[in-house]
Order: sequence, then C-alpha cells, then structure tokens
Amino acid sequence: MSGTTESLEELERRVARHRDRPAYGHDALIACDRLVRIFARHGGGDAVEVQALQGLDLLVREGELMALVGASGSGKSTLMNILAGLDVPTAGAARVAGRDLLAMDAKARLRYRREVVGFVWQQTARNLLPYLTAAQNVELPLQLAGASRRKRAGRADELLSLLGVADCRDRRPQAMSGGQQQRVAIAVALANAPAVLLADEPTGELDSATGQQVFAAFRRANEELGTTIVIVTHDQAVAGEVRRTVAIRDGRTSTEVLRRTEVDDAGRESLVAREYAMLDRAGRLQLPAEYTAALGMADRVLLELEEDHIQVWPDEHGKDNDNGNGKDKDKDKDNGNG
Repeated sequence: MSGTTESLEELERRVARHRDRPAYGHDALIACDRLVRIFARHGGGDAVEVQALQGLDLLVREGELMALVGASGSGKSTLMNILAGLDVPTAGAARVAGRDLLAMDAKARLRYRREVVGFVWQQTARNLLPYLTAAQNVELPLQLAGASRRKRAGRADELLSLLGVADCRDRRPQAMSGGQQQRVAIAVALANAPAVLLADEPTGELDSATGQQVFAAFRRANEELGTTIVIVTHDQAVAGEVRRTVAIRDGRTSTEVLRRTEVDDAGRESLVAREYAMLDRAGRLQLPAEYTAALGMADRVLLELEEDHIQVWPDEHGKDNDNGNGKDKDKDKDNGNG
C-alpha cells in the first residue's frame, strides 16, 4: 500500500512541476503553437479541405528583424494574414504582444490592427490613399486614434525624415516613385508605434537598387525605433540581410538560418551563417529534400541515439545494412565517422 501511495505522490509532484513550467513562448513577442489553418476549396460540387498550416510553431523575440521564406503555397502568406489579424486560425494557439488571436471578437480584432500591428503590402497602390499627401497618409491612423493635430504633424515629420522621404511630405502617391511610396507606406504602418511591423513581399515590385533602399528603411525602423519586423520575401538579397531567416514548407517551419558577426584574431569581422532544421513541439523535423534524395531516404528512416547526437540512417530493408553510401554502418561507428 505504501508503494502505491508513493507512486501517487510522485505523480502529483510531476503534475505540479508541469503546471509550474512556463508556457510555451511566454517570453516571446510572437508565439505560434501548433497553428492550424484549414480552408474548404469548392470545385465540381465537392468541398475539399486544404491545410495551409499543419501544426506550425514559431517564436519571435522582441526587437527582431527577420524574414519568412518559402515556395508558393507553403503557408507563409496565410501565417502573415493570421498575425495581421486578417484571418483566424482553425486550431492551435497564436499570441502577439499578449493578445490571443483566437479569442478576439471583431471589435477587438479591429483595435488590434490599429494599435498592435502595422502592415505593408506588396502592391504600392494598396498601401496609400491616392488623394492624400504623404504626410496626410501618415497622419490618418493617428487621427483615427484620436491624436491631436500637433502630435499627428510631428509624428508624420519624424517618420518621413527617418525613412528618407521628407521631401515627399506634400506629394500625393502618383507624384512619387515606387520606392518612395513603399517608404511612405512603412511610415504609415509605424504611425501608431505598433509592437510588430509585418510586410508581405515589400520589394516584390521594385528593382534591386530600389529594393535595397526600402530594406534600409526597415532596418532603420528596427534599429532606431526598436520595432519588431517580420518580412515575407522571395528576394534572396533581402533574406540574406537579416540575422534570422525562417523557411516554411508544407505548412510548417522547416529550416532556420542564423547569421552572426565573428571577429578573428586580427580583429577582422566576418558574417557567419549557419542553417538549422527546425524541431517542432511534437518532435518533428523536416530533412532537406536534397539530403533525403542523395541517400535514397523515403517513407521511413532508422534512428540511433548516441551520447551527444542522433544518427539518421536510410531504411536498411533489402540493402544488406548498406547506409546508402556503400559503407558498412557498424564499421563507420567503430572508426568514429558515424
């Protein structure tokens, strides 16, 4: 009987430890936990369910400037629409600056879009009202928030100057270049000092030189205002400029590239990039397609736990213990090349 009592006490202790453990993403500004988004696509009289997000996990810390990349249909735009408050997840959890995106009603969602997030669209014409000047476009969100005329004018001048388009203050969008329009659009998105700035392919319609100017504006906003910025992009030049790039594949985060500056013994600085496979909350990771193809991996793989790493081997069935490279697996392990 005493053994049973001790087991129950141990169970209670484990439950208490789990209950006291901080929630997933408790210290992140953006936390997506096993996020699911399902769409019903109608065609030929039948409805087909399409899973745009399939249990996606993502954490973004305050002050980050990061990029989301992925092929068309990977789910990155769906994720951006959810974070922007334009769409609602089907399941899972998503929190931005302490707001629960699944629990908000229509009124709270509107307030969230006005106060917590700013958004920059790819299409320059979609970001600005054509009959207002640059300054008036920036002032409009502040006016809707009830700011005084003096505060609106001061904020507009501050942001337009910061982003290098002060000379566009009294111009309407049609009198600006595409790059100037996008920088004014960033100023509009920053008007109410949002916690997060989201941008969907902001350089997609611009040439490379203009795109670099627009990205420099994002960097200034991040460094000087401390705004957390998440950019969806196909532009490898933009993706290569940020410290963190997260790739989405088949509705889940798949890989992550982290870049850091290192200094050698001679004092020379260099940027070092390293790619990681993302491990989600269920313990799943996506192996790069070129790796699995090179080793003929399909359907299943063999895992072996070592002291400080996990080995992943192609399925041995029918391969006479060959590891896909013509080497004997046990021999590799013996000589330290496992």
